[in-house]
Amino acid sequence: MLIRYTVENFLSFHERNTFSMISGRGTLKSFHKTNKLNGVSVLKAGVVFGANASGKSNLIKALDFGRRFILNGGLGNDDIWEIPVFRLDPEAAHRNVYMEYEIRYKGKNYAYGFEFNGMGVVREWLYEISKSGQKLLFERDETTDARFDLSALYKKNPVEEQMRFLEFVAMATPGKRLFLTEIVSRRVKENVQDISDLLAVYDWFLHVLRVIFPESRYDAGLFSGLVDNKDLQHVYEKMLNYFDTGISGICLKSLNDQEFRIPDVIMNEIKEVFSQEGSENRIITLMNASTQERYLLNKDSGTGKLRIQKFMTKHHSLQPGQVDVYFEPREESDGTNRIIDYIPLLLDLLKGGKVFIVDEMERSLHPNLMYNIFELYLRLIEDKESQLVVSTHESVLLTQKLFRKDEIWFVAKNHQGESSLYSLDEYNVRFDKEIRRDYLLGRFKAVPRMGSSYDVVDLLKSTE
Repeated sequence: MLIRYTVENFLSFHERNTFSMISGRGTLKSFHKTNKLNGVSVLKAGVVFGANASGKSNLIKALDFGRRFILNGGLGNDDIWEIPVFRLDPEAAHRNVYMEYEIRYKGKNYAYGFEFNGMGVVREWLYEISKSGQKLLFERDETTDARFDLSALYKKNPVEEQMRFLEFVAMATPGKRLFLTEIVSRRVKENVQDISDLLAVYDWFLHVLRVIFPESRYDAGLFSGLVDNKDLQHVYEKMLNYFDTGISGICLKSLNDQEFRIPDVIMNEIKEVFSQEGSENRIITLMNASTQERYLLNKDSGTGKLRIQKFMTKHHSLQPGQVDVYFEPREESDGTNRIIDYIPLLLDLLKGGKVFIVDEMERSLHPNLMYNIFELYLRLIEDKESQLVVSTHESVLLTQKLFRKDEIWFVAKNHQGESSLYSLDEYNVRFDKEIRRDYLLGRFKAVPRMGSSYDVVDLLKSTE
C-alpha cells in the first residue's frame, strides 16, 4: 500500500508537496480504509482533480519516474543527466530533486527516499516506521566523507565477513546508482544473513506498484489466464455485460501460421521460446496497437505444437435462432476496448496486494462507467488491501456519495507555474453536501482560469 508520496523540484512541483493516502478523522465509509498497522490506517481509493496543465499528470509522472529510477538503479551513463526539474526558476537547476515513498508491505511500514541532481545521487535513506518512531535501516550522504551509515544492517549481519561485504557493496556503489538497486543487482542476499527489509522495499516497486498512462494498457497477468479457463472467460463476459458494452460473450479463435500475420523474425523468436525445455506452461500475449488485436500463444499440451488464439467478442444476431456474430476488437468502440483493458486491472486489484495509479482513467469512457468502475471496486475491496488512485477531469466522481473527503484531492497551479496538492479534507465541507457544483464554480481552485472571451473575439475578428 502507498501511504504517502513526497516530491520537490520535479516538473511543475517547485516546492515540496505530499500526496497522502493516510485516512483522516472521518468515520463514514470505514470499509474504504485498511486496519491500522503501527497506528496508520491507509485509504484504498484516491481521485485527483484539476484543470488542464495543473499538474495532475505531472504527479503521476513523478511517481513513475521514481519507480523506474529505483528499478533501473539510475538514469544512464551520460556525464550529466537531463532531469526534468522545475524550469521556471533558474535556481531550480542547481537544486536537488527530492522524492520519498512511504509504503506498507509485508506487515511493516517503510519510508524510502532519495535526492539527486544531474550529476548523480546525493542522498538516499530507508527507515522502518513504527508506533514508537522511525528506525534507520541505512542512510547515504554523498556530501560526507563516510558516505554510508550501515550500522543497522551490521547489527542484523554481525559476522565480520558479512559486514565487510555490505561495506564493499556500499563503497562500490557508483554515484549515479541507488544503493537499494545495487543490493539487488549484486545478489547480496546470497552472501549475508538478513537484508529482508531492503528486498521487501525493492519488491514493492517491482511487483506491487503499477502506473498506467492513457496510451498504455494493462493486459498482463489475468488476461493470459483466459487460455483454457472457462471460469475466467465467464467473469469477463459478466463484467462486459455489467458495463453495458452490448457484448454477449468472448471467445479465443484458433489461427494457423498463415492467418497469424507477423514478421518472420518475430515468429521465429516465438517458436524458439516454445522449443525450450520448461515452456509447456508458458503463455505469450501480443497486441497490435493500431488494430487493437490481441493474441494468446502457448504450446498445445496434447500435440506439443504452437497454439495461436485470437481474442474476439461475440454479439447476439438480430435474427432469432441465428449464430452469434464475432467482432474484431477494432470493430468495438474505443470505450469498449478501454473497458477490456481495465478488466484485468480490476481483477488483479481484487486479488489484493496491488497499487494501481492511473492517469486520465476516463479516456474514452462515459461518465457513468467511471462511476460504476469505482462503485464496483469499492464494494468488492472491503476485505482486501489494494489501492486504485486516478487523475481525472470527470466531475461526476466528485461526490461524497461515492468517496470520503480524504480520498478527494486537487491540484492547482499558481501564477508562477507552481503546482500544489491539497485534499478536500482540508475544507470545512459537510459530509452530506454535494460538492460538484462548488468545484465547477472554482471554490476549490482546481479549475481553468479563463480569460475574457471579448478579447479573443475582437482579436479573431481583426484577422478576417
